[in-house]
Amino acid sequence: MANINRVVLVGNLTRDPELRHTPGGTPVCSLRVAVNSRRRDESGQWIDKPNYFSVSVFGNQAESCAQYLAKGRSVAIDGRLDWREWQAQDGSKREAVEIVAESVQFLGGRGEASDFGGNQFVPAGAAQESADFPAAADDDIPF
Repeated sequence: MANINRVVLVGNLTRDPELRHTPGGTPVCSLRVAVNSRRRDESGQWIDKPNYFSVSVFGNQAESCAQYLAKGRSVAIDGRLDWREWQAQDGSKREAVEIVAESVQFLGGRGEASDFGGNQFVPAGAAQESADFPAAADDDIPF
């Protein structure tokens, strides 16, 4: 039986990237990505539930992320899940699951925070309708 560990996300950064280096000098960039899940509530109204993911990027790609990305920017991440555990300073045992990125694609322009996919990844209530792209009801989509 084959094992598969693959994650693909498209979302927005919730904070500016943080660049640091391992003791061996390898650059590591930490990203926090928000991705909305859309579903209907009990009354039949569409609601967005944000999901937040921690992402680590290594090497030259980490330096590029730190240089060119900023809070609000849309990104596409392709990577794998990584589970780790450690002992905190207070002696308690800690665990975390994060995404280790193998590829990060910058979406949208530098000054455009969330232009990929319309308002799909904008927090609920923050999207504004434009004259060029009016908000469409889900029933208007032809597929």
